[in-house]
Amino acid sequence: MLTTDIFLATLIYAVMGIVIFIVSFVLVDLLTPGKLWAEIIERKNMAVALLAGSVAIGISNIIAAVMHG
Repeated sequence: MLTTDIFLATLIYAVMGIVIFIVSFVLVDLLTPGKLWAEIIERKNMAVALLAGSVAIGISNIIAAVMHG
């Protein structure tokens, strides 16, 4: 049964995960040479798009594993 405590805990964990993901992805963007979004959008660089997608999946898996315990 879904109680208020469970709902709030789930909401807090989801928000924490999203915030951690955004911070991590921005950090990766700052550490790589050039701007990832400019390369993907303006220059249509598929290699950079694959890199960004792989980084996003990797960060998501790490965050999910940490939060799951």
